[in-house]
Amino acid sequence: MLWTCLHFPDLCLQLFLRGAMDRQATVVSSISNRPDVLACNAAAIRRGIAPGMSIAAALALDSELKVYVRDELAEVRALESIATWAGQFSPTISIAPPTCVLVEIGGCLDYFHGFGNLLDKIESGLLELGYAAVTATASTPTAACLLGRAGCSVHLSKPDSLNNALRPLPIALLQSAREALATLHGLGVHTLGDVLHLPADGLARRFGQALLDEIRRALGELPDPQRAFIPPTRYHNHVELPAPVGEMEPLMFAANRLLLELCGFLRARGAGVTRLELELLHEDAPLTRLGLGLAATRDAEHMRCVLRERLGQTKLADRVEALSLIAEEIIPLASVDGEFFPGAEKDSEAVTQLVERLRARLGDAAVTGLRPHCDHRPERAWRCMEPGAPTQSAADLPIGVRPSLLLRKPRPLREGLAACSLDLVSGPERFEAGWWDGEDVGRDYFVAKRNAGERFWIFRDRQGEWFLHGVFA
Repeated sequence: MLWTCLHFPDLCLQLFLRGAMDRQATVVSSISNRPDVLACNAAAIRRGIAPGMSIAAALALDSELKVYVRDELAEVRALESIATWAGQFSPTISIAPPTCVLVEIGGCLDYFHGFGNLLDKIESGLLELGYAAVTATASTPTAACLLGRAGCSVHLSKPDSLNNALRPLPIALLQSAREALATLHGLGVHTLGDVLHLPADGLARRFGQALLDEIRRALGELPDPQRAFIPPTRYHNHVELPAPVGEMEPLMFAANRLLLELCGFLRARGAGVTRLELELLHEDAPLTRLGLGLAATRDAEHMRCVLRERLGQTKLADRVEALSLIAEEIIPLASVDGEFFPGAEKDSEAVTQLVERLRARLGDAAVTGLRPHCDHRPERAWRCMEPGAPTQSAADLPIGVRPSLLLRKPRPLREGLAACSLDLVSGPERFEAGWWDGEDVGRDYFVAKRNAGERFWIFRDRQGEWFLHGVFA
């Protein structure tokens, strides 16, 4: 087995900044009467602020400093969201609180065309989500965790290399050494290598067997089981904005983080989403809910385009403080095999995506499909339907020469055919229908042509009056 640890050293800060386009000086403070700086971003460091400094001292250096109070529950939820997203790379995921996610990648290297390609996908994907991680790989999960938490971005594929890589690490990284850390330091024991030089029996009697067992698990000398992470059955996540906004770009920037998480969730389940709901939390206004109907998809770019269209047509009641994305409906999405003659399926997908973008911009009622209906009256020979829905066969319906554009209402030609420079080309085609519903019509349809080449669909009614009803392309 081969495990990759994703370690987030300043997770408490990253979860607040991932929804921001700009990077103002920002810190996270501890929860106490005299709070300290737990983490700070690069903009704060440039102003002389550092972890461990009191918040009062940090504000003295920058009066406009953005200060967040640590939210440990939000950190747990963030690790769960990352683990859910990482399920697209491996079915075996584990969370190692408070800052690590473990991914077993040994069984999926061939699928992703090698270790380097897989690692690039994971690291670039995390950056797109708004997280920066230290990645470390080893043959045991405990070793990968120790290397990751030490900030060592090393990738060891062979168990033989574990001993040399782990020996220089500080013993403060061991969970079982924390209570005895001062005593161990007093004895001159500072690294894992120092511990391994001590007699095993004496070490176990003095500090407990757990300390030695943790090191042996890391070295692969003992089994190293991990609690498997079970992903949720439904995607529902949110992101807070650093400051309330009312502009499109900041909202789309934050929403994109959630869409990418959703796509990872869908790939892990082999599913596509058919209905999304975006909730916008305002400062002083009721919640805004935007529903998106989609053909089953897990394409982030497609969902992003549809969401942008819908947001562009939405008038916000107030500035937005946070966004939530909910996958209302997901269905299994079959894998697509390669085609000998590709192209037709892609064309169909492009039409579907165009319809969804138009409905997002114009409204669902403004974009519909059409299906034939058995009625000789042209204005009644069709019905609206959902775009892309299956339709009945037109084999038994009346067939004739029909124009590409049918006027909503026939237009009288009061001047007559000669005044309109129209010459009859074909016809008549007589329609007698509608006596059963009180809208009786009697018409003789003709195809007429002008000298310039335009063709029109016209008819003469029972009173001898001429009407224009359609135009041929």
